Amino acid sequence: MIRVISASFVKSSSSIDEAVAEGVLEVVFLGRSNVGKSSLINALTCKKQLAKSSSTPGKTQLINFFDIVYENDDKSRFLVRFVDLPGFGYAKVSKEQKRDWHKTLNDFIKNRVSVRVFVHLIDSRHMDLDIDIGVSEYLNLILRPDQKIINIYTKADKLTQKEKGSIFKKDKDAILVSVLNKKGIAEANQKIFDMLF
Repeated sequence: MIRVISASFVKSSSSIDEAVAEGVLEVVFLGRSNVGKSSLINALTCKKQLAKSSSTPGKTQLINFFDIVYENDDKSRFLVRFVDLPGFGYAKVSKEQKRDWHKTLNDFIKNRVSVRVFVHLIDSRHMDLDIDIGVSEYLNLILRPDQKIINIYTKADKLTQKEKGSIFKKDKDAILVSVLNKKGIAEANQKIFDMLF
């Protein structure tokens, strides 16, 4: 089993030009607004205030970088960078702002060489939203041979066993997580690590 032994905020950037220099393997977290990205990053790293969540959907407009150190059973350590992208499906913002954000995200996702894993967060209670289907199709379209996608379904504590079963029928590799009761967090960390190394 692997564990996170340290996690620290590196910087925020509004464009790929301001981004942290490449060279460390990166895990990109993306999902629609209010899906629980910041909460999941905090749960994965066991640091409550590492990623700041906003109560206003669409308020987080920056790309945030965090350096994470994993340790495995033989005490080997691995530096990884988590990248928290702005949520999509923003609420009250202008068309011009949306266009700028989408261009920034598109540039980052397509041109960032260090990205090895995309973590697509989906609200487990609302699986078939057009916005998530669109993101899934987009990622599969631009995915390089050295990149992988992990689907993580958030807020799973609100599901019945039957509802959980129906998610696995649609997505056999689904990882169901609950930040509230910490279910699935260790599994998600292990999956991310295994995909990277």
